[in-house]
Amino acid sequence: MNAPGPPRTATPPEHVFDWLDDAAARRADAGLVRTLTPRTTESERLDLAGNDYLGLARDKRVAGAAAAAALKWGAGATGSRLVTGSTEVHAELEYELARFCGAQAALVFSSGFTANLGAVTALTGRDAAIVTDAYIHASLIEGCRLSRADVAAVAHTSPDAVEHALATRRKQRALVVTDSVFSVDGDLAPLRELSAVCRRHSSALLVDDAHGLGVLGEGGRGAVHAAGLAGEPDVITTVTLSKSLGAQGGAVLGPRRVIKHLVDTARSFIFDTALAPASAAAALAALRALRDEPELAERVRGRASELSARLADAGFAVSVPEGAVVSVRAPGPNEAAAWAADCAERGVRVGCFRPPSVPDGVSRLRLTARADLSDSDVDRAVAVVTETAPPDARR
Repeated sequence: MNAPGPPRTATPPEHVFDWLDDAAARRADAGLVRTLTPRTTESERLDLAGNDYLGLARDKRVAGAAAAAALKWGAGATGSRLVTGSTEVHAELEYELARFCGAQAALVFSSGFTANLGAVTALTGRDAAIVTDAYIHASLIEGCRLSRADVAAVAHTSPDAVEHALATRRKQRALVVTDSVFSVDGDLAPLRELSAVCRRHSSALLVDDAHGLGVLGEGGRGAVHAAGLAGEPDVITTVTLSKSLGAQGGAVLGPRRVIKHLVDTARSFIFDTALAPASAAAALAALRALRDEPELAERVRGRASELSARLADAGFAVSVPEGAVVSVRAPGPNEAAAWAADCAERGVRVGCFRPPSVPDGVSRLRLTARADLSDSDVDRAVAVVTETAPPDARR
């Protein structure tokens, strides 16, 4: 039995959270302070910070579907999916998502974050091993933490590292977890190779295709579809409805028995209020728009490649995009924040990624291409990023 520690002196109520001030000061010294900046509908800034890859968030078909569903079903879902939260709109969205992406079935969650939490935790547990890419999204990391499984994070985009971890695991069941397109640099996971490794070691593969849906694959069907893995019995895909589809929510796609298992066991599905019908209707309308205009996916990839090439020609260290994400390396976190603020002041909104959002510790500007960018938009973006760059930002 451990000996009791020294007696504690009672802390006055007004000082209980004094530790927050010390933590805030340390973040400020490291250049890691975050700020909420509300945008207005009248903003004239060119948005290269959001994830509206196809420009559908304000599309009249999408916004109109949301408005009509809100009038029909009400402002919210009124309950969890298993109580009163499942509507005809949710069921229709699940059917069309699965059909579009080539999966047997789909299950809609209230966000991409809860979809990842539900999938990872429900498909693993104490008697399973998880092998992840070191750069997976925070929602997948949280799922791994909550899973109580043995977790090994291995080298970025390395099938060999995944194979070694699977070969040396202690648990019989295993799940390999990766993003398809990684959110920081926009690079693509080697999905075919990872699938082959998984099959050699009797492991399932879970792919977060948040940045692939609507951008990669035939008509924007996603990276999993492009890799020839859609509909495979050992592959699970998670997506968000808030990027290319311009709405809100998330979904898991995969074999029917996996989806049924999630309905019965995924806590972030069972105990969470359902996605609002308006958001489900908006996502469904956007999915149909993408199906009717498959050229949107090719267009956004082209704009991303153009932004990357022109910024590289200007002397910056720029990622080569596989999808819609383009990152520009900054000298440090304070310089990245100031650079992004200067861009916004000049009318171009760009993302600013700093630790801990970047797993390699390198701060960046993050630009997201859109299918509806004009030539003049690209010219303006390149000019502003170049003219506001810190003196030591170029290679």
